[in-house]
Amino acid sequence: MTSILNRFNNLTQRIIAAVIGAPILLFLIIYSPYTYFAIFFILTLLTQMEFYNLVRLHGILPLRFLGCFIGAIIFCLTFFVETGEIDGKYAFLIFPLLATIFFIKLYKKNEKNPFTNIGFTFLGIIYVAVPFALLNFIAFSRGEYHWEIIVGLLLILWASDTGAYFAGVNFGKTKLFERVSPKKSWEGSVGGALTSLAMAYGLSMYFTVLPLWEWLSVSVIIIVAGTYGDLVESLFKRSMEIKDSGKSIPGHGGFLDRFDGLLLSVPFIIVFLRLL
Repeated sequence: MTSILNRFNNLTQRIIAAVIGAPILLFLIIYSPYTYFAIFFILTLLTQMEFYNLVRLHGILPLRFLGCFIGAIIFCLTFFVETGEIDGKYAFLIFPLLATIFFIKLYKKNEKNPFTNIGFTFLGIIYVAVPFALLNFIAFSRGEYHWEIIVGLLLILWASDTGAYFAGVNFGKTKLFERVSPKKSWEGSVGGALTSLAMAYGLSMYFTVLPLWEWLSVSVIIIVAGTYGDLVESLFKRSMEIKDSGKSIPGHGGFLDRFDGLLLSVPFIIVFLRLL
C-alpha cells in the first residue's frame, strides 16, 4: 500500500491516508470501549517505539522494550481502573517498574552516558505513554465511557491541522517560530484556529455530553497546546537531524508526526475536564 501511495504527491497521499485511516480509527473508538482500548494500546506502543528508534540514531541507548512495556502497563492500568475492573491501588505498581530502569542500566557495561540513556527511557514514557494513558481519564470523565469526547478531540485536532495546512500553503507569509519550524506561519495558525472553533461549535450540536462552552474551551486548549506540541516535535526532529519521525503514515510521516499535537494537549484537557 505504501509503495503505491508513494507514486502520488504529498497532498494526495495525505488525503488518501486520511480517507482510509480516519474512518477505521473512529469506528473502533465508537464500537466499544474495548476496541477503543485496543487501538490506542497499539498506537501507544508504536509511537513510543518510534520515539526510541529515533533517539538511537544519535547513539543514545534507551531501554526500548522495557520502556514500551512500562508504557503499556500504564495505559492498561489507567483504563481498567477507570472501568472499575481493577482497584486503583494497583497503580502503585508503576513506581517499582520505573525503578527497574536504574537497576538494569547499572549492569550495562561499557556505556559512556548511562544517565543520558536512562533519561531518554523516561522521556519516552512521559512524552508518549503518559498522554495516551491520560486519554482514558478523558474518555471516562463523565462517569462512563463516552466515545463522543474522544472522537470530538480527534475531529477538533484534525480540523485544526487541516485548516492550518491549507491556510499556511495559500496565505502563509509571517513566520510563527522560524528557528524551530520554518514552514509554520501565523496565517496558518489563524486558519487552524478558525476551523478548530468551527468544528467545536458543530460538535456541540450533536455531542451533547459536553456543553458548547466546554467544547469551545477544549478547542482553545488544542489550538494553543497543540501548536506547541507540533513545535516541540519539530524541535525534537531538528535535534535528531531528521525531516519526519517516520514513514508509517503516507503523507503524514510517522506516528509522532500525527499525534504530536495530541500529546501536549491531553494533559491540559484532563485538568480542564476533571478538575475545573
